[in-house]
Amino acid sequence: MGKSQGTLAWPLRRAMKVHGDSPAIVNGDTRMTYTQWGTKVLGLGAGLRGLGLGDGAVVAAASFNSWRHLTYWIGTPAAGLVLNDLNFRLAEAELTFIMGDSEAQALIVDDAHVGMARALAMTCPSLKFLIHAGDGVTPDGFISFDELCENDPLDDSVTAFIDDDTVAVIGYTGGTTGLPKGVMLSHANLLANAKHIQYAFGYTSADSYLHAAPMFHAADSTNALAVTWVGACHLMITSWDPEAFCTVAQAESMTSTLLVPTMINMLVNHPGVENFDLSAWRVMAYGASPMPAEVQRKAMAVLPCGFVQLYGMTEASPLLTVCSAEDHRRGAAGEPGFVERLKSAGSPVPGVETEVRRDDGTICAPGEPGEIYARGPNIMLGYLKRPEETAKALVDGWYRSGDVAYADEHGYLYVVDRAKDMIISGGENIYTTEVENALYAHPGVLEAAALGVPHEIWGEAVHAEVVPRSGVVVTAEELIVHCRTLIAAYKVPRSINVRDEALPKSGAGKILKRELRAPFWEGQDRSVN
Repeated sequence: MGKSQGTLAWPLRRAMKVHGDSPAIVNGDTRMTYTQWGTKVLGLGAGLRGLGLGDGAVVAAASFNSWRHLTYWIGTPAAGLVLNDLNFRLAEAELTFIMGDSEAQALIVDDAHVGMARALAMTCPSLKFLIHAGDGVTPDGFISFDELCENDPLDDSVTAFIDDDTVAVIGYTGGTTGLPKGVMLSHANLLANAKHIQYAFGYTSADSYLHAAPMFHAADSTNALAVTWVGACHLMITSWDPEAFCTVAQAESMTSTLLVPTMINMLVNHPGVENFDLSAWRVMAYGASPMPAEVQRKAMAVLPCGFVQLYGMTEASPLLTVCSAEDHRRGAAGEPGFVERLKSAGSPVPGVETEVRRDDGTICAPGEPGEIYARGPNIMLGYLKRPEETAKALVDGWYRSGDVAYADEHGYLYVVDRAKDMIISGGENIYTTEVENALYAHPGVLEAAALGVPHEIWGEAVHAEVVPRSGVVVTAEELIVHCRTLIAAYKVPRSINVRDEALPKSGAGKILKRELRAPFWEGQDRSVN
């Protein structure tokens, strides 16, 4: 494709030049301007290259949110290396596979993951360097991240080989079955999507973005590029906690953030949230999974910000569609034609195309469910070492998402479910989102997940796992009666487990239905009927 206009260093270099004296980082007691932080980012690149890591070498990393995490997220690819930002909540066996599959030569960890690094060093033959990126003393056998950052900034001539198709990041996707797949994202993919996110948020240098979702998650990390490009400020909390979120948001006059629906649900139900001054909060993006209608209504009533829904996936760097703040505002106001849009994932962001297609590849009529196809400069290069799966996912320049949706006459997408989460009972297709929306409409429900379980007559039956609100007693029978008033009889759960503990979640905050589903399908030849 020829030389690109820049690498992941491009947004940073602009911010250093235009906004050098402006605040770039607020992470606890650590505060840095763009000049100070940018010098460390570019110094890290020089330090990593100085270890002998050559063009395209893979550097893995595992850490909680921090200024160092943001530093290696930009600094590693900017040096012509490839970042593999690990979901540290995976099991050791999964991490071992990912490290081996990506042939990672270095591993960056914070204080919390030193033990993980030592264990992986025993099982990953390609791993040459362990790098400590924490506040504590550098452990024996590790290289100091902070010392690497003190190198003279990397000269652009070292990375002159980078073009549009140079891999910048490998992001491993989960999935309900099979081994993780490494999604190869180029510099051009990520820079294009940073522009798309800039459109969705309307960032300026006056903004302050709070990294509340895990930074290894594609949605948050790509926001990092957009925020940096305009010289806005990065605020940090180590990991998700509603109290810490509100405390930092108030103290630093946070203007923007991204949360997943489970986080939003926790936030709006957090005791005392109304006592914090969050008046500077301008916009919040949400995504990663559908927002139950009841949670959406409460959030819009409790929180002072505008709402932007994002839909996408790692393979799209990650953004595809946006339901804008204006769509939310006009829908909440009851304007004709906009109320229904509150249930949508929005329309394609400028620069991206989407289509909803039938199984034979033809385009669905408005309102007809089908598979979402997408294309644009943000679509992945492919899956690492998986040519057959790449060929299935990338068809004639389009990416097949595997998600089920319908589009309205204006191109707004209504995602009804992941194809793999669809329940087929007695020949009827049941989309779990409909069931979950009904459960969330009950005032005593805090969390809910619907899934298909084996049934000897209908093939599958609808089952739900429900967590009640603190201090509230609900019964399965009560919830079933409630659901019958909101959804068709064949969609109503035939069984409900009311549980005390929270539903299991991924590092990105998604409810792990595969963990909930597994006990029901144990001993079965397959996990669907």
